Amino acid sequence: MTLHRIRLELARSHDFPEGSPHHGYEFVLPLGADGKIDMEAWPDARQLCTVHRFWTGEDDLTGTLIHSHNRWSFSYKSGEIHEEPIPHFQDHLFREGEYLAVREQDEKTYTFKIVSVTPLTIAPI
Repeated sequence: MTLHRIRLELARSHDFPEGSPHHGYEFVLPLGADGKIDMEAWPDARQLCTVHRFWTGEDDLTGTLIHSHNRWSFSYKSGEIHEEPIPHFQDHLFREGEYLAVREQDEKTYTFKIVSVTPLTIAPI
């Protein structure tokens, strides 16, 4: 299993015509050689799959990735499973330059650009 740290930054939009490196997410996922989520590795890796949301003007949030009933989301509070849903997450290609949509707590959907995908080294326990 190879875990990767993926960094998303806000893509160009009406409010951010140049995009923004100050609004985004970093999360950890097991990825296969094809750049998609390694679903065979997911059950063993899920405890290591965290998310960090950074948004200028707001407190940073740290939480986990949740997979339930073929839906993926970022969750920051225990028990709130679908806090920020991510459409088509399982089918997404996690490579630099690709785009990903996330529906935030305010129900707005934002588009983010994948700016880095970095393999992580996990020390054996």
